[in-house]
Amino acid sequence: MYRTIIYAIPFFAVLIACEFAWGCIRGRNTYRLNDFISNLSHGLLSQVVAVCTPFFQIGFYTMVFPFTAHWSNPDFWNSWIGVLTAVILFDFCNYWVHRAGHECAVFWAAHAVHHQSQDFNLSIALRQGSAVALLGWIFFLPMVLIGVPPKTFGIAALVLLLYGYWVHTEHIGKLGWFDHVFSSPSNHRVHHAINAEYLDRNYGALLVVWDKLFGTFAEERAACVYGTLKPLGSWNPLSALLGSYISLARTAWHTRRWSDKLRVWFKAPGWQPADMAERAAAQPPAADAARRYDPPLTHVQQWTAAAQLTLWLAAILVFLWRASASAFGANATMLGLTVAGLWLTGAVLESTVRVRWAWCVQAILLSLVATCVTQGTL
Repeated sequence: MYRTIIYAIPFFAVLIACEFAWGCIRGRNTYRLNDFISNLSHGLLSQVVAVCTPFFQIGFYTMVFPFTAHWSNPDFWNSWIGVLTAVILFDFCNYWVHRAGHECAVFWAAHAVHHQSQDFNLSIALRQGSAVALLGWIFFLPMVLIGVPPKTFGIAALVLLLYGYWVHTEHIGKLGWFDHVFSSPSNHRVHHAINAEYLDRNYGALLVVWDKLFGTFAEERAACVYGTLKPLGSWNPLSALLGSYISLARTAWHTRRWSDKLRVWFKAPGWQPADMAERAAAQPPAADAARRYDPPLTHVQQWTAAAQLTLWLAAILVFLWRASASAFGANATMLGLTVAGLWLTGAVLESTVRVRWAWCVQAILLSLVATCVTQGTL
């Protein structure tokens, strides 16, 4: 299962290279090295987390399916029409988990990672929140209840994953009738925009028919501004992953009413209890969301961060290739090493760690990974 991502990497890499080249030729480059490294770091980290949490990926689905298999029709689900039906069902369920990811604070805390970049390019598709699957699995239970086999479910998920990649670009304009039926680059730019008229719109991953049915569709008109209303302002992957949860926990701790301590997790993102509203209003306003976080870097810092990401990419690909046979302890160890390594790369991009010290620690971390691989524990 994990090797599928490895097979897809050349496809992702070629399209990113083409988009970058086209942007340079047209004088509209949409890539920045620091943002690109951050996006790939989150993509790699999410894959390691997925190995450590198989129950939430497809394990629960597989566990429940035997109880519904007796009314499943294998001949139908193995046919092309069955697979197509599963893809549409998956897209429908995904619409609701995606909508929850924008309209419910605890789900937004997991999904926000995908929206934190202030650029918009194909690498954003790889910037996935590591905690999304831990919460989102419940939305796909209708598929197992009607008897969709795990294999067909997995194929549908893969189709949506691959389809959703190409819509993260600014270099493809409007596509006429296509934009009114399917998720497209134009529709998805709206989804990622923080313009007031675009907020919480266009959730469909394959079809925007769901958005039109449930009143969440918006057509691209004005130029899009990307990011989140409260900018992340960091290349630290831990800040990106945990910042929203920490904010929610802080509000839940300080508010007085026990009902509000619970409600803050399930209300809309940004909601504040009455006794916290004045405190929140007294805080200085967030930085201008349109101002890009882009601290200056020397050439040495740029090459260091790029080289470190490349080394971790190689290490994680080896890990994913062998992950199916790895024990949980080994997987958890790899997760800890990966978090530390990618945090250091982010610190280099933020100039909070000297390059030579970053290399010293990275050498230790990567040596530990290499030792585990050679000894067969990873």
